[in-house]
Amino acid sequence: MTSISTHDLILSSARTLIVSGGYNGFSYADIATVVGIRKASIHHHFPTKAELVRSLVAGYRKEAEAGLGALEGAVADPADRLRAYVGYWQRCIADASAPFCICALLASEMPALPEEVGAEVRAHFRTLAAWLRTALEQGAGQGRFRLERDAASEAEGFMATIHGAMLSARAYGDAACFDTITDSLLDRLTARP
Repeated sequence: MTSISTHDLILSSARTLIVSGGYNGFSYADIATVVGIRKASIHHHFPTKAELVRSLVAGYRKEAEAGLGALEGAVADPADRLRAYVGYWQRCIADASAPFCICALLASEMPALPEEVGAEVRAHFRTLAAWLRTALEQGAGQGRFRLERDAASEAEGFMATIHGAMLSARAYGDAACFDTITDSLLDRLTARP
């Protein structure tokens, strides 16, 4: 049995607190209470809140990139790949394990974020948009998708719809709301003329 390091407990706690209240909705005192350590211990691992959240987002980006890469390798059909991506979020929202994309949540606070955090958030959006664009281009090339605009624009719209669906599910307190919105998105993309 492996124990979780204090460093990782701090990051995990910060992630949970960001999802529940955003960047400005938590402090080191909140993390100290959750983890059961002194604030000085947090400062030892992360001298500033900006460094803590930058590190958290950098780790989140790595996880997301690994997940997208795994989907790319495991699911050949682009339509199934997008369904698997949407399915991941459906499960996370339904079981409340990750009810909101950390980067989408932080993007809503972009004007108030420290630049180093904002840079990580923008990098996540660029990576996700590029992955979506590739899947959409492949699917359109195979006749699997009917795109109304160029793949890059469709990718941005797809990403915005997914994040908006997360927001709607949260606002209504209803995970099924996410499914309704994303099912419509996938149906539109795969509709035959």
